[in-house]
Amino acid sequence: QVQLVESGGGLVQAGGSLRLSCAASGRAFSSNAMGWFRQAPGKERERVATINWNGRTTDYTDSVKGRFTISRDNAKNAVYLQMNGLKPEDTAVYYCAASGRAYYYSRNFNEYNYWGQGTQVTVSS
Repeated sequence: QVQLVESGGGLVQAGGSLRLSCAASGRAFSSNAMGWFRQAPGKERERVATINWNGRTTDYTDSVKGRFTISRDNAKNAVYLQMNGLKPEDTAVYYCAASGRAYYYSRNFNEYNYWGQGTQVTVSS
């Protein structure tokens, strides 16, 4: 059974930092794109950051560029999201996701087949 388990969420003041981790099990994702997405109350799910299989290609939504960094460790079957300079508008449930297609890269969440249960990030002003 494939599982993606996020951790690292929590409550932080504006300007603070959090590091999200996502550990995958049940299959290896070392050849697959992975990403972080988020959904705030009353809003649609949006892409935060994506990373290709070897980590050489990354993309960020405009609102987090320069503040967030996505990375991966294929040996650990894990992906991370370092979030600095957090703002109240970053408050959301953050989801880790993985593509089911090897060596295929997409920024579109519809191309991601495996999802974690989400971790809450709350930024107070």
